This record gives sequence, C-alpha cells and structure tokens, in this order.
Amino acid sequence: MKKYISYALGAFGHDAFYNTLSIYFMMFVTSQLFTNASDAKMVGFVTTLIVVIRVGEIAFDPIIGGIVDNTNTRWGKFKPWLIGGSIVASIGLMLIFSDYFGLTTSNPMLYLILFGITFVMLDGSYSFADISFWSMLPALSMKAKERTKFATFARFGSTLGAQGVIIIITPAIILFSKLFSGAKNGQQTAAGWLGYAIVVAVLCVGGATLTCLNTNEQHNKIRSNTKHTGIIEVFKVIAQNDQLLWIALAYFLFAFSYVVNNSLLMYYFRYRLGNAGAYSWVGVITCILGVISVASFPKLEALIHRKAIFCGGIGVMLLGYILFLFAGTSLPMALVAIGLLFFPYPLIFLATLMAITDSVEYGQLKSGHRNESVTLSIRPLIDKLSGAISNGVVGIVAVAAGMTGNAKPSDISASGVFHFNTFMFYIPMVLLVISALIFYTKVQLSETKHAKIVEKLETKLDADDVDADASTKVNAKTNAVPDHS
Repeated sequence: MKKYISYALGAFGHDAFYNTLSIYFMMFVTSQLFTNASDAKMVGFVTTLIVVIRVGEIAFDPIIGGIVDNTNTRWGKFKPWLIGGSIVASIGLMLIFSDYFGLTTSNPMLYLILFGITFVMLDGSYSFADISFWSMLPALSMKAKERTKFATFARFGSTLGAQGVIIIITPAIILFSKLFSGAKNGQQTAAGWLGYAIVVAVLCVGGATLTCLNTNEQHNKIRSNTKHTGIIEVFKVIAQNDQLLWIALAYFLFAFSYVVNNSLLMYYFRYRLGNAGAYSWVGVITCILGVISVASFPKLEALIHRKAIFCGGIGVMLLGYILFLFAGTSLPMALVAIGLLFFPYPLIFLATLMAITDSVEYGQLKSGHRNESVTLSIRPLIDKLSGAISNGVVGIVAVAAGMTGNAKPSDISASGVFHFNTFMFYIPMVLLVISALIFYTKVQLSETKHAKIVEKLETKLDADDVDADASTKVNAKTNAVPDHS
C-alpha cells in the first residue's frame, strides 16, 4: 500500500498547488494587490501576462514530454524532474503571492517585469513536475487493474488536495492575517495570503518527495520499445494518434467549462451571496462527495465502462447548472447545485486519464515505438490551457461585473449579474454538451480494445525478438572463419 499512498500524497500536494494558482491567485490580485478602481489597468496587465505566458508555454509541453522521455538517470526518467520542478515552482508560488516588497505601489512597471520573469520560471517548472508525475502512470504497471488502482489513489489525493484548499483557504488567510498583520474581526491581508501560499508550497514539495521515495518504474519488453524523440517527432507522435486528439478535444471543452465555473465560485459567494465565510462549506461538501465519487470509479468502470461514465457525468453536471440558475441568492440551493456539479468531476477526470493512458499503447502500435511522457503531457497541457484562459476570463468578468476590492452584493448592477451568469453558467453548459457529443461519437479506445492492443504488442515484440535472434545466428554462421587445420 505504501506505493499507492505515496502516489496519492504526491497528487494531494500537486492539486493543492494547481487550484491555488488557477483559481485563487486572481482573487488575491483583485482583492489585495489592486483594490481601487484606478488599479483596473494593473489587473488587466497581470491578467494578460498570465494568459500570454501560460498559453505560450503550453506549446512547449509536448517538448517537455519528449525531454522527460529521453531522460535516463539512476533514479529513472521521472523523479529528477518531479522533485526539481516542484521545488522551483513552489518558490515561484510564494513570490507571486507577495507585493515584491511594495513594488506594486512604488514601482508598478518593475513589479510587472519581475512578476513576468517569476511566472515564466514557475509555469515552466510546474510543467516538468506535472508531466513527470502523471506520465509515471503507464510506467508503474501494464495491467489495467493496477493502473486503475494507481489512478484511483491519485485521484483520491488530488481530490482531497484540490477541495481541501477550499476548506482551509479562508480560515488560513484569516489566521495568518492575524499573526502577520495583527488583523481583527476576520479581516484578510496580503500577508495572510502569503502565509497560505507558503503552506501550499510545503505540501507540494513534500508530496513530490514521498512519491519519489516510494514508487518505482516497471521495466519490461513493451516499455523498452522506445527511441530518442526529436522536437519534430514529438509533434508527429501526437498528430498521428487520432484517439488521443479526440480525447484531448473532448476533455478540453469539459475542463475549461469546469475551471471557469469553479474559478468564479468564490466571487459568487463573496459578491452575490455576500457570505464569503460560507465558501468553506464548498470544500467540505466536495471533499465528501469526491471520496465517494473516486471510490465508485473502479466498479463503475467495470459495470458501464468509460464512455458511459463520461457522458452520464456530464448529464448530471448539466442538472447542477440548471439548479444553480434557479438558486439565485439561496445558499442551500447553491450548495446542492455545487454537489451535482462536482460529484461527476472526479469520475470524468479518471475516465479521461485512463483513456489517455491507454492511448500510449495505441500510439505505440501505430508508430512502432513508445512515448509515455509525450502522450501523457496532453492532459496537463489541457488543464493548464483551460486554467490560463480561465484566469483571463475571471479577470475580465471581475472587472466588468464590478466584483473587485470591497464591493458589496448590492453594488453589483443587473448588467454585471448578466455578465457574471453568462460566463459562470451559460457558456460552460454549451461546452459540456459539445464535449459529451465528441467523446460519445469519436472516442473508440475502449477497455476491451486496449487489452487486444497490448496482446498485439506483446506478440509483435516477441516475433521481432525471434527474427533478431535468427538474424544474429545467420550472421554468426556467415562471418564464421572455417578451420582448415
């Protein structure tokens, strides 16, 4: 159990980091760094930098996957990048959750320059850690049941990490605000946010360390069927894997719709309900539902398979959106809607992760060689792309709706509410429907088909070994020098 738990703890710190960066950083920017109406330009500059850097860096993710695939060290090819990337990214996280020693007011231009440099460093390092962590999955086992077990444990960890920060973020910020700034009556300060970021950074590095210490790659004939992958070949590997591309498109539409909604949720509680403290209930509910959801995945996968899990889960999420639209400012209805929205999320994530993992062998059969990290880099790439775009959307929506600084629910105009609802509800609903249609009609890589692919690979590689042995014997006889003595 040690290896499964260690992998889960790595996912715990990993997703606590991801949610903090993708969901809460913009809240920190709009509520602590730049709180006045005159600061709207600075919010726009920071938002633009984030989107440009993350979208630009995403183009390098497959190359990063190729670098990881080409790595060969005594610790394996994943661990050096996982631990090193986590350390550098965590340092960057602590830096961006600060005002750079007052530069936001004393020298805004210098702040933007340093922020841009830091964010490039942070995002690149996180990419190495992210791709290394998830691309370990097909290397840990070739058996479908063991892969599902590793993935399920990892999803337990990531669910608790991602949703756990929802529970602790407000109390932690208030606690550190009191300790570092002497704040009273639940007031939040920039120093309090920094204290919270330090906690997340420690969790990220600690989880990565435990994963590296207690998990090991398997070494077998199929995994040995690799070759050095160049930059151009990296993109060819992805382009030639049609199933990977369809899975990626369906998952992107799903992930973007979910992240946008999730990123605006804290704004909903603060500026629509006027009850920021109740946001902690979201973490409690989603943690409980997440554990139940993840635990049910192995049985659901065996019973109804991935395609039904993906499409059925989206159907449940649509019900949650509809209920949310009628919830208005009712906290109980909003919490029920959040439950309906979240419960299917881990199931859909796992269905997608297992499909992408199985596409490693699918691509190997088509191309003749194995590319684990290049293939698995697609899912983190999509998560970061959706997170990057959502950061931009959140910044735009927050300013357009008037949800910045110390604004109250009564200050939000009808036009502001309409803009907010459009991005939090209407657009995500449309994207979810399209996502389900793509996955249902285009993704053909089922569990049964994957098992047949593995059998074909084993047969092909065994035949290649026989041919190689026969060729070696023939060459030995041909090159043998006759003894005429």
